[in-house]
Amino acid sequence: MSLEKHLLERANHQCELCTATDRLTPYAIEYSPDTTANCAVLLCGNCHDQIEGEVELDINHWRCLNDSMWSQTSAVQVMAYRMLGRVSSESWAQDSMDMLYLEDEVKQWAEAGMVSNDEPTLDVNGVALKAGDSVTIIKDLDVKGAGFTAKRGTPVRNIGLSDNPLHIEGRVNGQRIVIIAAYTKKN
Repeated sequence: MSLEKHLLERANHQCELCTATDRLTPYAIEYSPDTTANCAVLLCGNCHDQIEGEVELDINHWRCLNDSMWSQTSAVQVMAYRMLGRVSSESWAQDSMDMLYLEDEVKQWAEAGMVSNDEPTLDVNGVALKAGDSVTIIKDLDVKGAGFTAKRGTPVRNIGLSDNPLHIEGRVNGQRIVIIAAYTKKN
């Protein structure tokens, strides 16, 4: 049986993270112990595009992880763990991470693909930033695709760290955006 057929059957023809049924495609998980269906998930186009960074993360979409993290499939648990880590600046995601139990080998697999905190994210003054910090924007920033400018002096509370140590994520004008860390100052 092909990988795609196996995943479609296992997932009942729906995304294993959010249960959507459009544009389903197999997704091989990085750092997998093998290349079988046990190390892949079936994703909808929306989940796939956000995971791959082709579109901006829609934080509310990932509330679906509150259900999918309980899957008995290790690959689904790994993806839920990694995505909860990416949206960990949200209190609901932190709560879910605290509740999620993974077997030791599954947790090692999940953590292998997560962002390494070896390289710190630094503000304009070289101060290390961490998830949950508050910063102030130090220069006007045009926000691509959102149609507004984040003004100098705008506070950004409860920031999140991104995959890139040069960037942070935060809410400005009610929208979650990616900000270059060097254009902020820790409060």
